[in-house]
Amino acid sequence: MTTKLFTAAAIGALVLAACQHAPESQTAEAEIVEAAAQASEAAAIATEQAAESVEASARAVAFLAKPVDALKIYVFDCGKINVSNVGVFSANGYFEGQERDFSDTCYLIRHPEGDLLWDLGLPGGLAGMGPQPSEGSVFTPSLERTLVDQMAGIGVTPADIDYVSISHYHFDHIGQPDAAGEATWLISEREYNAIYQSGNDELKAQFAGFEALTPKVFTGDFDVFGDNSVRILQTPGHTEGHTSLQVELPETGTVLLTGDLYHQFESRTEKLVPGFNTSADETLASMDKFEGIADVSEAKVIIQHEARDYATLPKPPEALK
Repeated sequence: MTTKLFTAAAIGALVLAACQHAPESQTAEAEIVEAAAQASEAAAIATEQAAESVEASARAVAFLAKPVDALKIYVFDCGKINVSNVGVFSANGYFEGQERDFSDTCYLIRHPEGDLLWDLGLPGGLAGMGPQPSEGSVFTPSLERTLVDQMAGIGVTPADIDYVSISHYHFDHIGQPDAAGEATWLISEREYNAIYQSGNDELKAQFAGFEALTPKVFTGDFDVFGDNSVRILQTPGHTEGHTSLQVELPETGTVLLTGDLYHQFESRTEKLVPGFNTSADETLASMDKFEGIADVSEAKVIIQHEARDYATLPKPPEALK
């Protein structure tokens, strides 16, 4: 709807027009006065409407620009992996012969100072294609919706992402870098070197989609926002520079995201180490470090591939707070 604003000049023009065309009589004078009054009333209404419109626009802009008021975690479904023989995840044969569905989760950590994406799931090209088995592999991945699509459901676009970090370089954690836009990529030095300095061209090629990101390489544990609320923890062993994530939420308290330090509940309770890990000794040391933090902080531990964990978590638009 278009609102017409009646200025003093417009009112005068209406009065003048009435004067020019009205007969010289009291009736004509009354009509002129009435026309002026109507024009004045219309001007007042239009001015009030315009003020309300400006105020509404200001409220909308303020709402969109409003920063995140408190730390929260959104959990996204970044795929499912059917594992026909979970035995590959325990060098001692604990899972041998078992078949399970692994969840593949991604996380958006919203902080008053910025947004961090943690892990990028399965390749977005799998979305809607159904299960995709590979000959000779125990893994059958599938993906229902892309991460970008799911983020849009809570009003977040790739351009909104400030930071992205992956727990490690395996295919099921790096699949959708487009969701991170042109964010700063936080990566441990050992993992970065394993990707780009080890001479493994096949692995390096898998990161072609990361070219829009700006790497920030760190050593040791990394405090993302400088207030100890979101910390990337060095937990090597699954890969050379594997990391986990610690988040301090205002209501839930400490949340620990495992990456692939553990894969299932039993991996944690039995301290099971997959035979394909880069170092069993480092894995066990990382488990000790992780459990020390979990014990002291009484943390909520989320095993990222554990479907039983994923089932208990809030789904967007709800978040862990």
